[in-house]
Amino acid sequence: MAEFDWNDLRAFLAIARSGRLTAAAARLGVDHSTLSRRIAALEHALRAKLFDRSPSGYTLTEEGRRLLPIGEEMERLAIGAGEAVGGTSTSVAGTVRIGSPEGFGSYFLAPRIGALKALHPRLTVQLVAAPAVFSLARRDADIVISVSRPPAGRLNVTKLIDYDLGLYAAPAYLRDAPDIASSEDLFRHRFVSYIGELLHFPELDFLQHVAPGGTTSVESSNLVAQLRATLAGAGLCVLPAFLAAAEDGLVRVLPGEISLTRSLWLTVHQDLAELARVRAAMRFIRDEVETARGLFKLS
Repeated sequence: MAEFDWNDLRAFLAIARSGRLTAAAARLGVDHSTLSRRIAALEHALRAKLFDRSPSGYTLTEEGRRLLPIGEEMERLAIGAGEAVGGTSTSVAGTVRIGSPEGFGSYFLAPRIGALKALHPRLTVQLVAAPAVFSLARRDADIVISVSRPPAGRLNVTKLIDYDLGLYAAPAYLRDAPDIASSEDLFRHRFVSYIGELLHFPELDFLQHVAPGGTTSVESSNLVAQLRATLAGAGLCVLPAFLAAAEDGLVRVLPGEISLTRSLWLTVHQDLAELARVRAAMRFIRDEVETARGLFKLS
C-alpha cells in the first residue's frame, strides 16, 4: 500500500459508477489513458484485480465490489475535509449539479439560477434539465428532482411540491377542430404526447388518464418540444400549470372536467447532504418553490 494514491481511488470510483473508461475520464476531466494508468497503479498497490474489461465496458470483480463502499466513505470524508479546512465548514463554494425534469428545470429553475449565484458567488451551478433517470449512486447529480419517489436507499428524500396539469391547445388548432363539449369529444381529436416506449416514469403517461386510446399526431420524449408543437397547432396536450402559465398562446380545454396532479421529489445522497454547497442549493430550490407555490396550481 506504499504506492496508494487518492487520485487512483477517485479514478476507481468514476469507472465503477459509469462502467465506461471514456465516460469516467470525461467526468474527471482527464484523458482515458491517464485514467487507465491510475487503475493499473491501484490494482498493483492493492495486489487485486478490480475490474473485468470487455467491449461493453467495465464491471466490478468481487474485490472491486468490496472496495467500492470503502472508497465511497473515503470520498465522503475527503469532500468534508475540503469544506471544513479549505475555508469554513459553512462556506458555499465549488460545483453543485442539479438533475431535473426538463420542464421544471428549463421553465422554473433556469430563470432563477442567477439569484442563487448572486447569493453565493463562489458557487458553480450545473443544471441538467433532461427527461432522464439520474443516479445519485453513480453521482450523475448531487441533487435530483424527480416525478417519481426514489426507491429506498442511502438517500434523503422529501416531497418538493404537488403540481397540477391541465389540457391545452393553441387557438389555431381549436378554430379548425371539432367542438369539445365534454371528454367524450376528445376521441375525435389528435394529441401531442410522450413516446410510450421512451417514458422513464409511469406518472408521465398522461394520455392514458385523459383519453385512453386517443390518437397522437406528434410524440416527443421532451416536454419543451411538446409545448412548441402544441403552440404551433399540432394538437391537444397535457401540460403542467407552471409551464402553461408562461405561454400566452395556449387555451385550457375542459377546465372543469380535466385536471391531474403529480408530485416533485427532492433527493440527495446521504454522503453529500451536509455539504455546504448542497445544503445551500437545496434550501434555495425549496424557498423558490414555496414563494411561487401558486404557479403550480391550476387557476
